[in-house]
Amino acid sequence: MRKVGVVADSICCLPQEIVKKYDIHVVPMEIIYEGKSYRDGIDISPNEVYKIMRKKEHLPTTSTASVGDFLNAYRQLSQKAQSVLCITVTSLQSKVFEAASAAKEIAKEEIPGAIIEVFDSRSVAAALGFIVREAARVASEGAELAEVVEAARNMMGRVNFLATLDTLYYLARLGRIARAAAWAGNVLDVKPVLEHNPAIGETMPVARPRTRRKAIEKMLQIMSDRTKGSPVHVMVQHADDLEEAKKLAAEIESRFNCVEMYITEFAPVMGVHTGPGLLAIGFYAD
Repeated sequence: MRKVGVVADSICCLPQEIVKKYDIHVVPMEIIYEGKSYRDGIDISPNEVYKIMRKKEHLPTTSTASVGDFLNAYRQLSQKAQSVLCITVTSLQSKVFEAASAAKEIAKEEIPGAIIEVFDSRSVAAALGFIVREAARVASEGAELAEVVEAARNMMGRVNFLATLDTLYYLARLGRIARAAAWAGNVLDVKPVLEHNPAIGETMPVARPRTRRKAIEKMLQIMSDRTKGSPVHVMVQHADDLEEAKKLAAEIESRFNCVEMYITEFAPVMGVHTGPGLLAIGFYAD
């Protein structure tokens, strides 16, 4: 029996090879479409969600995983690990942390002796993915729960996440454009660059270029300024735009000293708000 089992929500966007390698239990978020609920990555793929969204008709909505989903994950992991660490997307933009914490309280009664820790990553997408991966890596080496939590906390201070949106249309339709609209000057055809900072747990605007090329250059410049030539770990993410993601990954590999590079689909639970066409970079330097 291993000392620590790791649980994460599907917003971590980790490649399946990493999930399998470190035996990470991923709890899927919910996509609601035409009155039916679909589990992210199980009943419906990100690609399918984004193709629906491109039609701009009967758009899907989302829901967090239930308390029962997390409780079930704790039950399963308690059978093969002495303790469980659940790492969630930032609590400032989602109710996932609340659901995972509520499940922990129920588990105290249902799973006597279970040791469960719920950790708010204050991160999203690829940044969250790297935090989860680091915790699971350390856990796989036989570390105690406190050491695994510390590994996750340390990675929080290292990860970066930048994204550029293809359009502000989807933010606008959900009424989440209040601050972004004022910042963008009420122009919906900009290609805004956003950053999610784990230090504050929020997503903030960085720049508002008019073209995709200028947005990408801005992200790469920020990445260069922060990595300062050090070897980097990178995850390029896309929302139904694989070819552009491949081009971006190739450009990063030509300009940076990449230790590893992954290309993954952006979790549709977030993509429902940002829309298809998004390109994002998660990275940290050695």
